[in-house]
Amino acid sequence: MENVTVTKGRDAAFTCVVNNLGGYRVSPSSASGDHSVANPRVAWIKADTKAILAIHEHVISNNARLTVKHSDFNTWTLNIKNAQPEDRGTYMCQVNTDPMKSQSAHLEVVISPDIIYEETSSDIMVPEGGSAKLICKARGYPKPEIIWRREDGSDITTRASTGSKSKVSQAQGEILSFPNVGRNEMGAYLCIASNGVPPSVSKRMMLQVHFRPLIEVPNQLVGAPMRTDVTLSCKVEASPKPINYWTRENGDMIVTNDKYSMSEEVANTYSARMQLVIMNLQPRDFGGYKCISKNSLGDAESGIRLYEIALQEHKKEYDNGGDNEYGGNNEDERELGNRLNHVYQGLREGAGATAQPKANGADAAVAATAAARTTLLMTTLLLVFFLATTRIDCSA
Repeated sequence: MENVTVTKGRDAAFTCVVNNLGGYRVSPSSASGDHSVANPRVAWIKADTKAILAIHEHVISNNARLTVKHSDFNTWTLNIKNAQPEDRGTYMCQVNTDPMKSQSAHLEVVISPDIIYEETSSDIMVPEGGSAKLICKARGYPKPEIIWRREDGSDITTRASTGSKSKVSQAQGEILSFPNVGRNEMGAYLCIASNGVPPSVSKRMMLQVHFRPLIEVPNQLVGAPMRTDVTLSCKVEASPKPINYWTRENGDMIVTNDKYSMSEEVANTYSARMQLVIMNLQPRDFGGYKCISKNSLGDAESGIRLYEIALQEHKKEYDNGGDNEYGGNNEDERELGNRLNHVYQGLREGAGATAQPKANGADAAVAATAAARTTLLMTTLLLVFFLATTRIDCSA
């Protein structure tokens, strides 16, 4: 006989073939001494309990899921319907010879994994710097193994008993611990249970790490010429999700209209970039601006100062179509100003310009060098603008 492995609820069968029974035959009339019609019979026994299940085709056990079929004179088949965990064990096909002859095989009933929801964590919230623990329990046979993965595919930070940290693509075990949890560990985690019996199962858990808003401003001092567009930017980190908005220095709230355009670029579950576009700059637009972020744990704000880059002015006379005496028009000059503004901002960053004053000593020398470079670049820009807006008449 061959060992059999089935999933719980499926049918199992053992086949026993007995050849050359010879005189070891038991007939229904053997008790009366009539051996004229001899039918071979075998017994089925559950080895671990020593219980006789069936003799020939007659089932003795009170298990209604058992049946025995006799075919081809020397073949007996024990059928077990809707196999259950209690059916596991060794089954024996036995002929009462001296010594006894038997065949045996093992039945394994396996169970696909299943999450034990009442013992498994759901979504949790924890303050930054606190401790968190995700628990995942599963049943099945063989006992399922538990692995953890982040839904976005990023690494999991594990901590050894010595306090050292390491990053792994997946972690094992029923418990995933987060001592001194950080905001970068926030996100969705998948608990996956498997034991080699399909299908594997999983549960999604969300770890929320709460902290008050934090604002970073890449450029606190921004310059742009008149009649151009300029973009102010702030990076915000906060959880739970904050309310973000812009104001002028005097506290007046800014709303989207023909002058202002506001947007947010989401980087992840707790980080976003606020952007304010100010169009067609006029004298009243220069000054201070604030980006502000608020959530249930607190608020934060940071300021940006917008100043004018003074380009050389030229006297212009406009006709009804808006063209000036040099053949240009307002839209052309505004577009040129925008391009010069973009070039200026790029060159300014390349020259190392910063919104913060430098310290004394060696830093002062660096600041002086950066200022000299900026002055040279500004002179070049003014010359380009002058040549672009001035037409020299050499016909005289």
